Amino acid sequence: MQYSVIIPTYNERENLPIVVYLITKAFKSIGEESFEIIVVDDSSPDGTYAVAKKLQNVFKDKIVLLSREGKLGLGSAYIFGLKQAQGQFVFILDADLSHHPSAIPEMIRVQKTKKYDIVSGTRYLQGGGVCGWKWTRRLTSAGANVVAGVALGQASSDMTGSYRLYKRSVLMEILPQVKARGFTFQMEIIVRAAHKGYTIGE
Repeated sequence: MQYSVIIPTYNERENLPIVVYLITKAFKSIGEESFEIIVVDDSSPDGTYAVAKKLQNVFKDKIVLLSREGKLGLGSAYIFGLKQAQGQFVFILDADLSHHPSAIPEMIRVQKTKKYDIVSGTRYLQGGGVCGWKWTRRLTSAGANVVAGVALGQASSDMTGSYRLYKRSVLMEILPQVKARGFTFQMEIIVRAAHKGYTIGE
């Protein structure tokens, strides 16, 4: 298996079919068939799990469905999904379409061209951005990104972003040291990766 895509979900029944379709379309647009989509659902009360089961029937072996009891947080969802991942490379993206799957082919191209250990989708360089955010959320995110960069060292232009492509081996080495389990989970990963000398592209 070449690529695993981990998608944590909580109340995403409307978005999940769209994001799964777009991920599949993105891989097929570059002729890549060796991928899996790992859905980690935290007992969504809106029926996300049932929708994911139907998607399994449609996309067959491309969908791996994992369920957890209760809303346990993003960081632990990533770890839970990673334990099941078979791909040599791992994408992590949100189900709310703020991370558009159309960027997947370009992130793969960047990784292959420069042999990066991590490729970070960025909101703050030319060509980057985020879908569906209000200006207040954009402003808050930009401010948090600046603070994180100053406090922790600028490992990436988007320290607080979570749309990334990782070598699975890199994640497996770093994860035992990561203490964060919430929204700061991926920020800690990118900082630790930079400190260890792993290469990061954008």
